[in-house]
Amino acid sequence: MLKNFTMKKLLYIGILFFIVFTYGQAKSINAQNNSIEEIVTVFQSGSSRELARFFAQGIDININGNQGDYSKSQAEVVMRDFFKKFPPMDFQLLHKGNNSDQIIYYIGNYKSEETVFKVFIRGRKEQNEFKVYSLDIVKN
Repeated sequence: MLKNFTMKKLLYIGILFFIVFTYGQAKSINAQNNSIEEIVTVFQSGSSRELARFFAQGIDININGNQGDYSKSQAEVVMRDFFKKFPPMDFQLLHKGNNSDQIIYYIGNYKSEETVFKVFIRGRKEQNEFKVYSLDIVKN
């Protein structure tokens, strides 16, 4: 009788761990999907302030060969200048992938009035949030 009670207890504990683990994984995947959807919306609206929310503390930005390592606030200014010079008409996500559980990348097309740019976004998960550490914007 004691053995049967212990087996049931172990079964319930196992089920509980499975549920908690599955919930954590689903929440992490959902956070990544929400992040990229928000980033697409931000590129479509041209808001450097909103885009900067996704930047890591240090970020590498390359716009047509003008490359630099910037702090989060400096990167916001760089992107504000880019959006002023090339106001957005559209942004479309073309591809997404990952090199590991932590490193995630996205490729998209950014369209301004006269120019189309290929955008490469590289980020990593930091405390279950997607943080962009590299942004390449290249004229098509």
